[in-house]
Amino acid sequence: MKSSEHTDNAILEEIGKRLQRHRLNQNISQEDLAREAGVGVNTVYRIERGQSAQLTSLIRILRVLDLISNIELLIPEPPVSPIAQAELGKDVRQRASKHAAEDEAQEPWSWGS
Repeated sequence: MKSSEHTDNAILEEIGKRLQRHRLNQNISQEDLAREAGVGVNTVYRIERGQSAQLTSLIRILRVLDLISNIELLIPEPPVSPIAQAELGKDVRQRASKHAAEDEAQEPWSWGS
């Protein structure tokens, strides 16, 4: 099943179930999780039931459950676009230049030489 076919509620419920399993695997009560995360017990309960909550509450809970590093998997850093990369590279030096004294010692170039 494509992820675009999942409803918002189905995704929220799955997130809640997974968080609950992590909490139980770490033998943490909802009360202890709420206290350590600085959120209300009702907030933990609602998130685990798949109900909407503030993103800051979710972040605090992820931090307590030691899951915050997984945000990188959820929303990876986007790569630099080729256009932006080309623009960044414009100022990057590609060659070394001769010293001015060396340039003056050589005869000027002309056709047929």
